[in-house]
Amino acid sequence: MQNAGQLSRRQILAAAGFIGLATLTGCGSGDDGGDGKDLSKKQNGAMKNYRAGQQFKAAKPLSFSVLHNNNPVYPMKDGWLFWKELTKRTGVTLKPVDVPLADYEKKRSVLIGAGDAPFLIPKTYHPSEVAFVSSGAILPVSDYVHLMPNFRDKVRKWKLEPELDSIRQSDGKYYLLPGLHEKAKAGYSLSFRTDVLDKHGLSLPTTWDEVHDVLKALREEYPRTYPFSDRWSTNTPFPCGALFGYLGQAFGVRAGWAYDNISFDHKAQRFVFTGAQDAYRRMVEYLRGLVAEKLMDPESFSQTDDQAVQKLLAEKSYAISANPQELVQNYRYNLEKQVDGAKIEMVPVPLGPAGPVVLGGTRLENGVMVSSKALKSDSFVAMMQFLDWLWYSDEGQKFCKWGVEGVTYTESGGRPELKPGISLMGSDPDAPKDLQKDYGFFNGVFTYGGSWALVSSSFSPDEKRFQDAMSQREQLPIDPAHPLQSFEQEQSTLWDTPLKDHVIQNTLQFVLGKRPLSEWNAYLAELKSKNMQQLVDLHNKAYERFRKENG
Repeated sequence: MQNAGQLSRRQILAAAGFIGLATLTGCGSGDDGGDGKDLSKKQNGAMKNYRAGQQFKAAKPLSFSVLHNNNPVYPMKDGWLFWKELTKRTGVTLKPVDVPLADYEKKRSVLIGAGDAPFLIPKTYHPSEVAFVSSGAILPVSDYVHLMPNFRDKVRKWKLEPELDSIRQSDGKYYLLPGLHEKAKAGYSLSFRTDVLDKHGLSLPTTWDEVHDVLKALREEYPRTYPFSDRWSTNTPFPCGALFGYLGQAFGVRAGWAYDNISFDHKAQRFVFTGAQDAYRRMVEYLRGLVAEKLMDPESFSQTDDQAVQKLLAEKSYAISANPQELVQNYRYNLEKQVDGAKIEMVPVPLGPAGPVVLGGTRLENGVMVSSKALKSDSFVAMMQFLDWLWYSDEGQKFCKWGVEGVTYTESGGRPELKPGISLMGSDPDAPKDLQKDYGFFNGVFTYGGSWALVSSSFSPDEKRFQDAMSQREQLPIDPAHPLQSFEQEQSTLWDTPLKDHVIQNTLQFVLGKRPLSEWNAYLAELKSKNMQQLVDLHNKAYERFRKENG
């Protein structure tokens, strides 16, 4: 989900304005590690010839400070097995600086600004790191990834160079070590009351045309209800952000939480304005049809999540957007308590005109900033090796997620399974122990990214079915680099927000019938008057310039 205040991907790339790209191959390739800094006096505790796949163990006991995002769902405990086992395996003792989740970003900024930040600053979402670049408070970590063989190995194997290029700054370097995913993971789709469908001889839809037909049949059976009442409309600039996001995939455009004014047309090999595309209009027309035929609740675009869910539980609707966690822990759990025989399933994103594709899913996740103070430590090299093992090695990631084999989990056919009596996110409500609360594993500060095998190892049966189906679809390439120069970025920012606001406002007016679709051309003229073409030209100019400069 994209936060309301979060920069779009296009803004991120524009802010980067980087000079050149580097391919992470070899030991100190490209510009990464080539800054000439002398690390010979910073080898205290470091391993010699540290390699990918090797267990990191400091040559002498070390300790490093880390900012810890204290989640109220599993409050931090000094006695967690995670801390003890980590020291046993690596020789490193982490000293957490504990910050409540609700104050994490504010407290992080205060600590960094005051020069009091811990060496390791995880749980940082790009582009949050950009605010700390100009002051020199955080390191250009791309200069030091030659010390991180696991990180480089995953970038190479999974071909993640384009994603990393997207977070480089104007000096060509990146200042955040992001979580790395082998595959992009789908998040949201439609869910349906399957017991109601079965009762009326209806099947789960696989296309958006079938979605319309199923909703129409339900409306005929229950004429006093809206079959589909949706959520995720409050506290977000784009109401029904999840629905527009996965519906947009089916029509080949970014919308909802994924919306960005600028999109790359891979056929035409140029940037275009998203909200003016024909495919965007067709998506809007589809939703307008659902609302006009009273198949979708018009309150979907303004109601709270609780109101939408209550309509589902009260059998005033039979379809709602879902993610795998909400499906199991909210919809299904509460439906089974309140409605006898109720069943609900989440379908793979229905197919549309774009075919079986997944648009622009990034394989980067939140990551770690490194305080510039860490470079002054004589154990800097060891710290980077440790960081590499814990967050990027297969064994380190598995340890962070599942814990200690034989204590918190067992292996069965290569798949980790929790030991009896231990629960994870409600998997066994009667279990006396919890993997997060009592042991400190599966902690969001340390657990993210990884191979598909690891990421999928904790999927519920529902999510596994959903993700397996979605993983078969084609992952379209991310937009090519088109860094803006500083003066271009300033101009772009002035045009960007008014245009985006106009798109969102009119998208909803068209969908709700408050503005007829016959006025689409007038809407396009309004966008032009708000500098739409100038914005597009700016990005295409930057794209062409970058192509010429970089071959």
